[in-house]
Amino acid sequence: MSRLRFGIFLAPFHPAGENPTTAIQRDLELVAHLDRLDYDEAWIGEHHSAGSEIIASPEIFIAAAAERTKRIKLGTGVTSISYHNPLWVAERMVMLDHLTRGRVMLGCGPGSLPTDSMMLGLNPTDTRELLAENLDIIMRLLHGETVTATTRTHTLVDARLHLRPYSDPLFDVAVAAVASPTGPRQAGTHGIGLLSIGATLSPDGFDALAHHWSVVEERAEANGQTVSRADWRLVGLMHIAETREQAYADVQFGIESWFRYFQKTAAFPQMAVEGGDVKEMIDFINDAGIGAIGTVEDARKQVQKLWDQSGGFGAMLLLAHEWANPEATRRSYELIAQHVFPHFQGGQTTHAEATLGAKDRASGKREDYAAQQMQAVATMTERYAAEVAAKG
Repeated sequence: MSRLRFGIFLAPFHPAGENPTTAIQRDLELVAHLDRLDYDEAWIGEHHSAGSEIIASPEIFIAAAAERTKRIKLGTGVTSISYHNPLWVAERMVMLDHLTRGRVMLGCGPGSLPTDSMMLGLNPTDTRELLAENLDIIMRLLHGETVTATTRTHTLVDARLHLRPYSDPLFDVAVAAVASPTGPRQAGTHGIGLLSIGATLSPDGFDALAHHWSVVEERAEANGQTVSRADWRLVGLMHIAETREQAYADVQFGIESWFRYFQKTAAFPQMAVEGGDVKEMIDFINDAGIGAIGTVEDARKQVQKLWDQSGGFGAMLLLAHEWANPEATRRSYELIAQHVFPHFQGGQTTHAEATLGAKDRASGKREDYAAQQMQAVATMTERYAAEVAAKG
């Protein structure tokens, strides 16, 4: 197994009615915490309505987070490019690429909240059509082309970027996929990465993983593009504690609020979640196979299951949530970094296999080595006694 990257997909999800200032600061502190834990990526969402996913500009958040971190890569997860002038999307990302010294990533999507697009006079069909148009323009601009184009929302005349990206030749670009083939088609057409979100958040989506990648490869071949599974990122759900009982107790803090958001507020049927009470909600996550609330062993099994189901991918992104209080949430990320990462990183022989193998070899020879150590002590003691006697 090649080195599997780990990261988060931060919408974020905060209960409506909270202090938004401290909630956003908590998000920034989480990203800094993950940077210290050696997480590879953090993707930040864009939303404009419904009162829960309260980051309106992932680019501004990334600029702030970049000043608080050292190595973690920071992506827009996603920029709703159907809402924006594609020229300014490309310009902002190139500027962030310079500000972060190459740590930025561009995630693209049509926008997931209908209450966002309605304020712009767009419906979900419009946003998906604009996704294809605007992504094509953005990629042409990022590759140095001069673009003249008219979409239903913007007109570009001899548009071009006046800065080249800091990254050589370009920072990572990915497109989001929930359930339909729209995202995989665009990823293959442009030879860019894929962010599979809904494919791990519902049982039906989970079964669609292999189909997602087959669409990417088919479209890439048809368009003369090259794609890599290393650029495929899966988004999944987890909360981990030292014991399963502790994990279950932890999530009673806030899992119901998260469920009610998708059940009653977000008009996003691909992320429909079941459960009438907290126990049913926990059981839905675990029994449906879409996530893991439990121990590090449960987390490892979930990642391995996703790997086997998909045929392999490049990054496991944990959907950030506040099912547990901030302290337990941070601890969950720590446990995953300490006990899950090593089983999926290190190359042909993982870090976990290397250290466990060394332990087994040492344990298997312990009796022989202990006997030799005792013999060495006895020998040196005898020699010293002989030296003392000779001097006397």
